[in-house]
Amino acid sequence: MAEIQALILNFLKALGKYRWHAVTIAWLVALIGWAIVLRLPNTYETSARVYVDTQSILKPLLSGMTTLPNLDQQVMFMRQTLISRPNVERVMRDTDLDVKATNSAEKEKMVEDLMKKIKIAGTERDDIYTISYTSTDAKLGKDVVQSLLTIFVEGSFGGKKQDSDKAVQFIDDQIKSYEEKLAAAENALKEFKIKNMGLLPREGGDWSARVASATDALSQARLELAEAEQSRNAIRRRMTGGGKEGGGMVDPELESRIAAAQKNLDNLRLQYTEEHPDIIATRRLVGQLQAQKKEEMKKGRPDPNAAASPMMQQLSVSLSDAESRVAALRARVNEYQTRVTTLRSQSATAPEIEAQLVQLNRDYTVNRENYQQLLQRREQAKLSGDLTSATDMLSFRVIEPPLAATKPSGPNRLALFSGVFALALAAGLIGAFLMSQVRPTFLSHATLRDVTGFPVLGSINMHWTDGQKVLRKRRLVGVGAAVLVLIGAYAVGMATMLARASA
Repeated sequence: MAEIQALILNFLKALGKYRWHAVTIAWLVALIGWAIVLRLPNTYETSARVYVDTQSILKPLLSGMTTLPNLDQQVMFMRQTLISRPNVERVMRDTDLDVKATNSAEKEKMVEDLMKKIKIAGTERDDIYTISYTSTDAKLGKDVVQSLLTIFVEGSFGGKKQDSDKAVQFIDDQIKSYEEKLAAAENALKEFKIKNMGLLPREGGDWSARVASATDALSQARLELAEAEQSRNAIRRRMTGGGKEGGGMVDPELESRIAAAQKNLDNLRLQYTEEHPDIIATRRLVGQLQAQKKEEMKKGRPDPNAAASPMMQQLSVSLSDAESRVAALRARVNEYQTRVTTLRSQSATAPEIEAQLVQLNRDYTVNRENYQQLLQRREQAKLSGDLTSATDMLSFRVIEPPLAATKPSGPNRLALFSGVFALALAAGLIGAFLMSQVRPTFLSHATLRDVTGFPVLGSINMHWTDGQKVLRKRRLVGVGAAVLVLIGAYAVGMATMLARASA
């Protein structure tokens, strides 16, 4: 504690020794600082507040019909890019600031100064934004803020409209390309169908389905033919058995063998082709039995009175109908057999043709779907572009327009004046202390003893004459007066600036 008190005492003694230096330094710093503060130009802050309405009735009405722009994101982008170099250069052109720049360096400096002085504040939650600018010219500040406000409003329409036009142009180019692809696919499909007219699959089935259908039809026709032949044979038996004993009778066992052989032949035809050995042998057996039947019928002697009976006449008509049906069914069987044979002979090339047709149809379908989607997208892009350019989607309402400021907003001369005064006092004290360090003196016995290492035996006090005492008092009074005048100058300056501020 004693050491601290000694240090403080030495510091005060040093200041007392170089008091005139401290006062001189304080006055110089104060005068220079106050002159700079008084010469600082007045600055005027101009601001404008704008409300951005992103809630529109068109959103729910057009939802699903077109792509609606993200208005919140658009406004945020405009806010972040408002103070960009192209916009600032446009502001300079609008306010004629660019004509003041004589070279590119000065223009670059003006752009940087503008970008530093322009401020935009606000939140997306409230949708209220404030654009402010500080300048030494009140009218210039108003013009700059007005130009920025115009750019902020116009920036919501021009860019999106251009993007929409570019999108429509790109889609139109793609539509033309797909029109050519679609026409080429249609021509290729048409030529392929004309070239392979008989080998193309029918709607709802492939080649294997056609073969199976033809085979089923052939089997059904053979069954109906067998039934018709059985019915015809039954009529014949009745007719031949209707005369005298031994007159044109056919052995029932022979008829049974013929029916069994015919049935076996029909079953084999369901499984094999006509060239199969079993079918050939069975067909030969049926032919032999039919020939044997005819021989037996020729040997029989018909009764001349039986043909004249009404029953025989009716049986004759039924036999004629049965023979006609058998002939028709046999023709049907032959036709189905020809179809099946043709289809089986074409079975090697048909799958390849089907695969080619599927590929052509797939290419055509893909091109057609893409073409239709592009047409729909183009209409949506046009509607989106028209919607974006509509002011109802994003409306701006200027709450506070920019006005030329009548009172300066800065600089804060009161704070600067006080700061200069405090700085002057601190500079005087620091200057006196530094002088004491540059020209050191021993101000106490202890300091002398500590520095030299020798014991101090005694000291001689200064004896001041009356004239010297008077002179010392005058000097102290002069220092005090200089300090008081400095304080008075500070007080007068503060009072003057307060009066101007309240006027």
